[in-house]
Amino acid sequence: MIGRISGTLLEKNPPQLLVDCQGVGYEVDVPMSTFYNLPHTGEKVVLFTHLAIREDAHLLFGFGSASERALFRQLIKITGVGARTALAILSGMTVADLSQAVTLQEAGRLVKIPGIGKKTAERLLLELKGKIGADLGTVGGAPRDDTQSDVLNALLALGYSDKEALLATKNLPAGSTVSDGIKFALKALSKA
Repeated sequence: MIGRISGTLLEKNPPQLLVDCQGVGYEVDVPMSTFYNLPHTGEKVVLFTHLAIREDAHLLFGFGSASERALFRQLIKITGVGARTALAILSGMTVADLSQAVTLQEAGRLVKIPGIGKKTAERLLLELKGKIGADLGTVGGAPRDDTQSDVLNALLALGYSDKEALLATKNLPAGSTVSDGIKFALKALSKA
């Protein structure tokens, strides 16, 4: 398995790259999220990769981060989602956005991606629930402090859903203690 590739970026033809690694040119397909963050041609590039071996081809997929590659691998395990669909999903959403969509079960955000219909979006949400999402460290790409994470964990332990817990901790007052945060979140949940 080729897990990482490092070399000189020779060509950029979306969504494919040509990377020279000591005289060997590798064709690598990348999502647009990775493509937009690439250096100029002729410069050094490092990509995390996934090698897909099919009967008719060996395909190399590249990603700017290990989290993108991990999500790609989760996506291609889902029935009906191939490598091209997984690339389209990663091109249309960041890892944090998809994680939040799964946590909040928002199929509408997935349907906006070309090639993803309502049924596929619902299948993705169902299959990915519990595998991604409910990332207690980040929500929507913004880091959360320890107090917010502790309050979120407490609400989940009390039996609230991921969606309810995330919404209740969204507006916690800055600098509050864990116990005050739990009280505040429970009040917000009782009003809902």
